[in-house]
Amino acid sequence: MILPRRRLLGLAAAAGAAAGCSAGPPEPAASSAPPDSPATAASTPTAPGPPSASSPNAPESASPTPAATGLGDPTAEEVVTGLRSPWGLIPLRDGSFLVSERDTAEIVVVADGRSRRVGTVGDAEPYVEGGLLGIAASADQETLFAYFTAADDNRIVRMRWDGRRIGDQQVVLSGIPKGARHNGGRMIIGPDDLLYVSTGETGDPDLAQDRDSPAGKILRITPDGDPAPGNPFGNEVFSYGHRNVQGLVFDPQGRLWASEFGDQQTDELNLIEAGGNYGWPEVEGAGGADGMIDPVVEWSPAEASPSGLTFWKGSFYLAALRGERLWEVPLTDPDAGRVGEPRAHFTGEYGRLRSVEVSADGEALLVLTNNTDGRTRPRDGDDRLLRITR
Repeated sequence: MILPRRRLLGLAAAAGAAAGCSAGPPEPAASSAPPDSPATAASTPTAPGPPSASSPNAPESASPTPAATGLGDPTAEEVVTGLRSPWGLIPLRDGSFLVSERDTAEIVVVADGRSRRVGTVGDAEPYVEGGLLGIAASADQETLFAYFTAADDNRIVRMRWDGRRIGDQQVVLSGIPKGARHNGGRMIIGPDDLLYVSTGETGDPDLAQDRDSPAGKILRITPDGDPAPGNPFGNEVFSYGHRNVQGLVFDPQGRLWASEFGDQQTDELNLIEAGGNYGWPEVEGAGGADGMIDPVVEWSPAEASPSGLTFWKGSFYLAALRGERLWEVPLTDPDAGRVGEPRAHFTGEYGRLRSVEVSADGEALLVLTNNTDGRTRPRDGDDRLLRITR
């Protein structure tokens, strides 16, 4: 479907502040969305119209990348079943996986088709959309970072991983505002060895435009939790004007991309620029507003409600919660950062999809389902980790 290029919220901003991640209650379950019809499942989002002056890498309409460079006709196999409210995923070089569980606040190691609990993170408190969220690992995979909701805030801890248990935990960043919804929580180590962290605006849209608040932002910090040298505003903030980013990935050119929940109209895939303003709550979606950067791709919330994001074999892959599908977005012009028409996979087959990562050997995608956190009725075997190949 063709989506609006610009959504000026005006009087709707107040409604947006009370709304969940995608039109209504927080992170609405698939059952709250209209059932997919053939037309809905086949519809594809579109690249927005004229790029703003502040977004030189904004996309153009492009021909899809040939299937050989993307997922093509994929197959999925179950790696493990019976996970509880899984959120974050780290593929380890030995072929095992670490999974964070939002509501249990535990980290689980998955090996040889079995899962084993290896420790509880901090004083994480399940709180609607809060709890134990994203996890990330250092390059040597001996140090882990976890983002979680505590009694008074969201915070990040660092801990050792010895292959058997997680070690003592040290808080490296605290004071990130928390809310019943929009807590962000994704983390990734960049090619500069710095930690990039997504935060939500906690249901208070004005925080997204406040560059002194860490809410509604992408943060860039050192492994010790300090603002990274060269950050655009002299604090932890790298980009702002975000509603609720839950996916982060670097492309082969070293550019940062993010998937973001919209409100009533438009979910987004964004190409992130240092110091960039991504519009919320003044703008939802594209439109070339002065000083604000347009999204590269837009979806309706019923088709997306995007969470995890990765890049594999020439395409971005985005895990959709309410949309219950895996979106493939080919990078057709790597130098300019331009993309082709998105393509949906596994629509409705596995329910809500939370995270997607590339396997350690680079030969497959790994996807976490998300059907046991109270938003929808679990299926037999939920939640599961899937290995997807073409």
